[in-house]
Amino acid sequence: MRAAVLALSLALIGGPAIAQTAASEADYALDVKVVARGLEHPWGLAFLPDGRMLVTERPGRLRLIERDGRVLPALAGVPAVAAVGQGGLLGIALDPRFAENRLVYLSFAERRSGDTNATAVYRGRLNLAGTGLEAGRVIYRQEPAFAGRLHFGSRLVFDRSGALFVTLGERFQLPNESQNPANAIGKIVRITTDGAPAAGNPGANRPGWNAAIWSIGHRNVQGAALHPQTGELWISNHGPRGGDGLYVVRAGRNYGWPLISYGTHYDGRPVNGGATAAEGLEQPLVHWTPSIAPSGLTFYTGDLFQAWRGNIISGALAGQMLVRVVLDGERVIAQRRYLTDFGQRFRDVLEGPDGALWALTDSAEGQLVTIRPRGR
Repeated sequence: MRAAVLALSLALIGGPAIAQTAASEADYALDVKVVARGLEHPWGLAFLPDGRMLVTERPGRLRLIERDGRVLPALAGVPAVAAVGQGGLLGIALDPRFAENRLVYLSFAERRSGDTNATAVYRGRLNLAGTGLEAGRVIYRQEPAFAGRLHFGSRLVFDRSGALFVTLGERFQLPNESQNPANAIGKIVRITTDGAPAAGNPGANRPGWNAAIWSIGHRNVQGAALHPQTGELWISNHGPRGGDGLYVVRAGRNYGWPLISYGTHYDGRPVNGGATAAEGLEQPLVHWTPSIAPSGLTFYTGDLFQAWRGNIISGALAGQMLVRVVLDGERVIAQRRYLTDFGQRFRDVLEGPDGALWALTDSAEGQLVTIRPRGR
């Protein structure tokens, strides 16, 4: 392990004008420590109760990382993945009762019939030796499958009732299906730990809605976290060329893709004639144009960065940075960016049990790093 003290360039991110507050100026000089190296496109991070970590690698490996940073051999009992394009082994979440049942949930790109694939959720029990998952099975499958390489989602977040949110991409070539509530393309679903539709989903009372669906109109959600006070799900969604957005996700709401967007298609064409708003479609709390490609999202609640409590920390892939979002309720009042000179795509970021920020960098030689105030 090696510590690197980085000089930070702290500046407001482009986009709509945002008022300054004392909280937005509460910055720290940061120490960044590389805890583990040599992870191949790490995607998701989860902390075990004993402080060890599970990390998914997109090609299809699940790693246990010791507290001292030792990366152990790949765990057995992980599902075979379709490691194509953006697909592979993706999100991870521990069961809320993990200390009792040791259940781990993984989202992954699953190969289906022919050349088709789609996101699925797998559940297995981590054995006591920490060498593999046992009694594993797929509990949920996105339908329909599609022969594609892009936009699988996919974050996993348990809500306070014990139901599991799963973010599902629109597969890039099926954008209009995001508006079809009968399927799981471009949706957030909410399921039980056995994969059934969870009680209280809007689809139970809406004709034509898949019973697992929580919300519709999403493009490719790769950041998701529960608000520490309200317990509501907050997400960051990838736009096309620009138009990435931060949202509060509520039951039965329509988040607009591809009917509205603050971005453009990759060839420069406006999305749906350039429409950015329409009745019945949700607006982002803030949008990032040009795109930062947000991935990984956490609310900070710890003691190390006391002035940042209640702020959102987001990773950024194209932006190669971490972004801090300062909130007043559901109003974004300021943003700051960090580690812009670190030269890495940040795939996931979490507040660790020690109050530090822990992040995964996305590359063939990916890293697990910790971020602390200097001297702490």
